[in-house]
Amino acid sequence: MRFIGIFFRALRSLTFNKLLKVFSIGIRHPLFAFLYTYASLKAFAKAKELYPASSSNSGIGNAFRHAYWCCLVMMYFCKISSPEKALTWCKRLTAMHEDLFPNKALETKMDLHNNRVGMDYFMSLLQGVHRQFFESSFFIEELQKKAKYAVLITSADEEVDRTKLIYLE
Repeated sequence: MRFIGIFFRALRSLTFNKLLKVFSIGIRHPLFAFLYTYASLKAFAKAKELYPASSSNSGIGNAFRHAYWCCLVMMYFCKISSPEKALTWCKRLTAMHEDLFPNKALETKMDLHNNRVGMDYFMSLLQGVHRQFFESSFFIEELQKKAKYAVLITSADEEVDRTKLIYLE
């Protein structure tokens, strides 16, 4: 029930043009739109459970949430499509998310970087696990390790290792 409230609060915050953009994605690929939304809600809940103090701000929990979210999106998309198409759509939708719900430049860098960490991590697992057999639990332990060693950034100009999660505070 809480998820439905989160979903509708997010939709209410959008302008008419942004709503059109969201619905155009849903019309072009309704199953991806549904799975993307489901992954968003699951990632939010898991991050809130594991990192209650920092899942909604720019902390380590938020870094975990973004990487886990992308792993879930990729997992769900790969169950109905090829890994290449899943990756293309995951990049498109997560970038669109940043456009729809804009942040300051440093927060956007953090979110996009952590999204990429999640996508890269998922893709690295494809060699060992058939895409139909992935489960959400596959990602949690390794992403928690990455969160433990996340890098604090203070400037959008900082170069960061592409395999490490980053956070702001």
